[in-house]
Amino acid sequence: MPNIDPNFVFPVLIGDIGGTNARFAILVDSYAEPKEFPILLTQDFETLEDAIQSVVLDHTSIQPRSAVIAIAGPVEGDEIPLTNCHWVVKPRQMMERFNLQDITVLNDFEAQALAVVSLDEKHLENIGGETSHPNGKRVVLGPGTGLGVAGLIRSRQTWVPVPGEGGHVDFGPRSERDLQIFPFIEKIDGRVSAEQLLCGRGLQHIYQAICQADAISPSLVTPAEITDAALDKSNAQAIETLELFAIYLGRLAGDLALIFMAQGGVYLSGGIPQRILSALRTGSFRAAFEDKAPHQSILKSIPIYVITHPRAAIAGLAAYARTPSRFDIHTDGRRWR
Repeated sequence: MPNIDPNFVFPVLIGDIGGTNARFAILVDSYAEPKEFPILLTQDFETLEDAIQSVVLDHTSIQPRSAVIAIAGPVEGDEIPLTNCHWVVKPRQMMERFNLQDITVLNDFEAQALAVVSLDEKHLENIGGETSHPNGKRVVLGPGTGLGVAGLIRSRQTWVPVPGEGGHVDFGPRSERDLQIFPFIEKIDGRVSAEQLLCGRGLQHIYQAICQADAISPSLVTPAEITDAALDKSNAQAIETLELFAIYLGRLAGDLALIFMAQGGVYLSGGIPQRILSALRTGSFRAAFEDKAPHQSILKSIPIYVITHPRAAIAGLAAYARTPSRFDIHTDGRRWR
């Protein structure tokens, strides 16, 4: 069935909820910039409602009438668990507690896809390729707490985000070095997924596998320690970890670009690509992206961008809340009134 009255009642509460961090803003009207609130750690709050009350509503006199929330996980049912967080989103309970007229819940990478066509060029760092086709299909992927993937296509003068769980596709060894270290990558139900390598934990998995393959005792523990040691060139295993991380990210990005024929570009979102931008510029990332025989020429033409906006998903959700008609988002089963 077609959506009825896609517009939102202002003010609109906007939320971007990941496995580790949650970001909130209030959009007062369709002309305003989002009023943003401090980023919070999901582990610090028992429930989503407690976080909203403490971080947002206790610090403003603005009373939201609608809410658009993006979460890290598939949206289904009246109680929606997050994939990498203990929170469970309960829209009907939220409506009653906060006196909201309606709530829409989207996938977090749907929000990232909305951001791709909502951000200024100053928030996009180009890594090779030709100029993006203005109406071309696009792919956004982001390694963070997990690995998110979404597509974006143009249809009948609107943008259509295509959410999915592409971060959980199989990922296998290709090079001689891969064959040395992959036996030490932990398998889940007999397989290695892309998310096991391309997220914060993935940096740890790659580093530990390198150390085991080389019979070296690991000296670094956290993703931040590994990244810092790689960037300041103080640890050989960390340097190789970051190089392989970039190569693996390039391989997956190239696969997704071919699946979507993403002539509008491939977009990397989240904190990790911003943090390792220098490593992505060394050439191995782009080379891995393009190394897709027999279609190297297609991949060479596709531009890649790193999204540098600190709250890209909030910007995407705000664009949707302002003008829902700009996007074709099916909200059946994902909007409560």
